[in-house]
Amino acid sequence: MFAADLRKISPIILLNEVAELAADRQNQEAIFGYAREIVQGVIDSHDEIDDLLETYSQGWALDRMPNLDRAILRVAVWEILHNAEVPNGVAINEAVDLAKELSTDDSGSFINGLLSRIASTQAAN
Repeated sequence: MFAADLRKISPIILLNEVAELAADRQNQEAIFGYAREIVQGVIDSHDEIDDLLETYSQGWALDRMPNLDRAILRVAVWEILHNAEVPNGVAINEAVDLAKELSTDDSGSFINGLLSRIASTQAAN
C-alpha cells in the first residue's frame, strides 16, 4: 500500500509484480494470498476507509499524514471493519508497533488514538 501510494500506481499491480519476483521462494502462496485479500479489501473499501479516517482524525487531512501512516491506517481500518478473524485490539497493536518502528516519533500515539476511536464506533454499531 505504501509503495504503491508513493509510486502512484495500483497497489494490486505492484503486489502482483512483487509476487512474481518471489514466485520461486517457498511458502509464498499463503503470504501473497493474504496480502491480496488485504490489498483488494482496502481498494474495495477505499472510500469508506478514507471517510472514517477523515472523520475521526480530528483536523488531520489525509494528505497531511505521512504516507506510511496513511498506509498503516488504511490496512488497520480494513481489518477492523472487514476481517473478523483479526480482533480489533490486535489490528490496533500491530499498526501502532509498525508506526513506532518505521514512522515518526508521534505516529504510534496518533495511530493508536485514531484507530481506537474508529474501533469504538464500530463496536457500538
